[in-house]
Amino acid sequence: MKQTTIAKKVEGVGIGLHKGEPIKITLEPLEADLGIVFYRKDAGVSIKAEPGNVINTQMATVVGNKTGIYISTIEHLFSAINSYGIDNIRIVLDANEIPVMDGSAISFCMMLDEAGIKTLDSDKKAMIIKREVEVKEGDKFVRISPSKNPKFDYTIKFDHPIIGKQNYVFEFSKDGFIKEISRARTFGFLKDVQMLRANNLALGGSLENAVVIDDSRILNPEGLRFENEFVRHKILDAIGDLALIGMPILGDYTAFAGSHDLNHKLTLAILSDEKNYEIVTLNQELAKEYSKVFA
Repeated sequence: MKQTTIAKKVEGVGIGLHKGEPIKITLEPLEADLGIVFYRKDAGVSIKAEPGNVINTQMATVVGNKTGIYISTIEHLFSAINSYGIDNIRIVLDANEIPVMDGSAISFCMMLDEAGIKTLDSDKKAMIIKREVEVKEGDKFVRISPSKNPKFDYTIKFDHPIIGKQNYVFEFSKDGFIKEISRARTFGFLKDVQMLRANNLALGGSLENAVVIDDSRILNPEGLRFENEFVRHKILDAIGDLALIGMPILGDYTAFAGSHDLNHKLTLAILSDEKNYEIVTLNQELAKEYSKVFA
């Protein structure tokens, strides 16, 4: 099984969630073994997408460098890139965040569909999880465990009548991602949005790019896209956060009340001990199993 990139350059424009300004995003093909690379056109700086370059996980996953240049809210785009099995891609931006689009990953899926997938000459690598790794904070946890057929088993619990406790198990595949996960939007509480805006954050947030909830109801006139859209979006985020590992992960992900921060700490915990994983070239047998994911 060979590495992939996109077949041609594609461009899009969307609003930045925090600054509320238009942002141009361009996805470009990249050669083998280069991974996912950001280029801040306005600053003339490239940043490799990898766990060591994550600088903030408070409200989104943010990567940056020592000079203070950063890119925020990468997880929705990365979720699509990961689910399409793309190993190498260059993301060109003229601002410090990925545009929020409609708050889900479907716009990025459409961009990748337009770009097409190109197979490269170099062999594809994958990370096989060899033993369970877990990160806990109180009763919250995220965990990865050995599996040949990756799945995401996520549970959320909110003290809110609209959300409550939700669980969803997603068997990872490209087709499944598009149908079950990609359209699930980010969500927030009205009181939190008001507080963020008072601090000049979430200026681009609206009912067009998020599910917004007050004390008792959903404010979006169209309602939810899925009955359990909230937990599906958490899976979307997790797929994007784990993509920072830089290669497909053969392992089961389980979470209760997870977060960007716990996901980041999980990637660091995996990489902290080589006994946790094995990096392999996808030989004929492994490729046969894994290729089903991207059929």
